[in-house]
Amino acid sequence: MNLPFFIARRIAFSSGNSFSKIILRIAIAAVALSVAVMISATALISGFKTEISRKIFEFWGHIHISDTQYALSYEPTPISIRQPFYPSLDTVRSITYPATQTILGYETGNEIEKRSRGGIRHIQVYAHTPGIIRTKTTMEGILLKGVGADFDWNNLKPYLLAGNFLSRPDSAPSRDIIISMQTADRLQVNVGDKLIVHFVKQGEQLRRAFQICGLYKTGLEEYDRKFALCDLRITQGLLGWNESQVEGFEIWLDDLRDLDQYNEFIYNEVLPPELLSVSIRDKFPAIFEWLQLQDYNEVVILALMLAVAIINMITALMVLLLEHTSLIGILKALGESTGRIRKIFLYYAAVITLTGMFWGNLIGLGFCFLEDKFHLIRLNEADYYLSYAPVKFNWLAILGVNIGTLIITVTFLILPALWVSRIAPVRAIRFR
Repeated sequence: MNLPFFIARRIAFSSGNSFSKIILRIAIAAVALSVAVMISATALISGFKTEISRKIFEFWGHIHISDTQYALSYEPTPISIRQPFYPSLDTVRSITYPATQTILGYETGNEIEKRSRGGIRHIQVYAHTPGIIRTKTTMEGILLKGVGADFDWNNLKPYLLAGNFLSRPDSAPSRDIIISMQTADRLQVNVGDKLIVHFVKQGEQLRRAFQICGLYKTGLEEYDRKFALCDLRITQGLLGWNESQVEGFEIWLDDLRDLDQYNEFIYNEVLPPELLSVSIRDKFPAIFEWLQLQDYNEVVILALMLAVAIINMITALMVLLLEHTSLIGILKALGESTGRIRKIFLYYAAVITLTGMFWGNLIGLGFCFLEDKFHLIRLNEADYYLSYAPVKFNWLAILGVNIGTLIITVTFLILPALWVSRIAPVRAIRFR
């Protein structure tokens, strides 16, 4: 029989209304609250980053391929759609690349070969041209994004609030247009209404009539205010290009963590010399830095909650040791070793920690499920780009929170448990 565990279990489940019971309940509540907050913070921050990233990439993709002159002048430069990598590039499922070996976050200096986490999910063509929408009462600047038959509508589907996707008849370019809800509100138009969009080509003003077929809203004001989607053939005609000429290619990856590796792979191994690949991280570094700040917020929250759990558990263990001083003295008088007596209270502390973790997981996961289903936390979309707090369950991270809490808490409890060695049997029994 494991005597220390047997005694710890008897103490833990013994009845009584002593002051220590209140302290221990407070300790359990503190651990439960800390674990619940850590699980909720992990799920909410992960969901926030995922939703913001997804909204950005639906319009831009992960990697852009364009002519090298476009990177210098920012003027649309046509490239041929007939490229050796199009459309077969999305069949790449994984790549290998050299990387520096790291152990526990530290680089060893040894170079190893690693494999990407995913592959290339999709590739599509695009072309942009600016214009001005004019109605009877107002004008609105817009950037028309021409999309072809290869456009992945699944990316836009969650944000299409009204109407349908663009129609693409084979006989002639479609006159359908999808604008944002924000633009529609300012122009006071709706699905089915017609618009006149004005363009300038070589100093000459052109007009094109469109019919609104859909309204979208991503919540990212910068994009909603600027972008409208139309048939690629319209933008090609306005730019004076033929149907085999496009502005570039947009590429989506299975895993964003492979971004730098795939960008380098495409530039070095896939593209001809006259083409350039640019990652979304290079185009919008400020957004990635902002998203990275959320990781620091998560670390701060986890550290604070863990500190609360540790302090409360240390306090509870000290109260437990003081209350059972006589028991420690009797066990020592009977010949029990200090190490085995110390295990009794560490086992007891582990029982308290596990009880708190059970309730913490129940509360934390329950709250996350409710938030995911009913969107209880509402946000100002103008400030946070989202109308509610999104949740993403990262079960590996949740498992790490539980294991880390148990190991770190019990490790810190070794310090107050060392006090057992300072208790003299005679004085402890007399204290009783």
